[in-house]
Amino acid sequence: MLSYQHEYHAGNFADLHKHLTMRLIFETLLKKDKPFCYIDCHSGSGKYDLRSTEALKTNEHLSGINLLWDSRGKTDTHPTLQALLAAVANTNVDNNLHHYPGSPCLAQQWLRAQDKALLMELHPQALGELRRNLSGDSRFNIHARDCYEGLPALVPPPIKRGVVLLDPSYEVKEEYSQVVSLVCKAHQRWKTCSYAIWYPILPAGRHHQLLDELSNSGLSNILTTELTINNSHTDHDEPSGMTGSGVAIVNAPWQIDQALMDLMPTVASTLAPDTGKASVTWLIE
Repeated sequence: MLSYQHEYHAGNFADLHKHLTMRLIFETLLKKDKPFCYIDCHSGSGKYDLRSTEALKTNEHLSGINLLWDSRGKTDTHPTLQALLAAVANTNVDNNLHHYPGSPCLAQQWLRAQDKALLMELHPQALGELRRNLSGDSRFNIHARDCYEGLPALVPPPIKRGVVLLDPSYEVKEEYSQVVSLVCKAHQRWKTCSYAIWYPILPAGRHHQLLDELSNSGLSNILTTELTINNSHTDHDEPSGMTGSGVAIVNAPWQIDQALMDLMPTVASTLAPDTGKASVTWLIE
C-alpha cells in the first residue's frame, strides 16, 4: 500500500524478529561458496532515522532496537544477534544509535561479491531514498514495481539458490490471502528458494487465515517462528495494537528450527522480561 510508511515503526520488536530470522536464513546460504540471490518484495527506503518526526511520534524503537543495543556486553550474546548489532553499529557513528538499517541495507552488509539482490518498492519517496542508499552497488537491482506482479515476473533468477522476503503492511485484510497466493505462484517457478513471510499478530487474529491457507497450499517444509511481547487480548474484532510478530518460512533451511529455538527466547526476555515469549512450530514438516 502506498499509504504505509515504515518510518513510524523502524527498529521495533517486529523488525528485530524479522531481521534476525532473515540473518539465520542468510547464514545457511553463506555456508557454501556458491552465490545466492536475495529478493526483497517490500524494500522501503533501506535505512531509517530514529530521530525523525515519524519515529519520535511512536517511539517504537525504544522497546525494540534500543533495548538490544543497551544489552550489548551484559550477556553472552548469540552470534546471530551479534551480526545484527554489528550491522546496526556500521549504520551509525560514534557508538550513537541514530539510524536503523532496513532489510536492503542489512543485505548490503551481509551479501558477498558473488551474490545478487533484487529489490521492489512502489512508494515514490521510499524508492528515491532506497536508490540513494544503495547507489553504486552493482549487486543490487532496484525495481519500481508491485511485488504481486513483479515477483512472478522476476523468478527464477539465473542464480539457483536464494531467499525471498515478503513483509506486506496488511493494511488491507485481503493481503493475508494474497501473499499466500503470491508465494504459491513464485514457488511454481523457483522451487529451490526459501520464502520468508512476515505477519503481524493482532487481537483480531487474522494471521491464522494466512497460516491455514499455507497449511492447505500444497507447499512443504513450512516453519513458523513467533515472538510475542504482550499476551493481552481483546474481544473486539478491530486490532488495538500488535502484540506479536511472526515469520512463516517455506522451504525452511535445514536445522533453522533449532537455531531459532536457541536465539529467540533470549531476544524475547530482553525485550519483554515479564511477558516475552518465543515459539517455533512446524506447519508442514
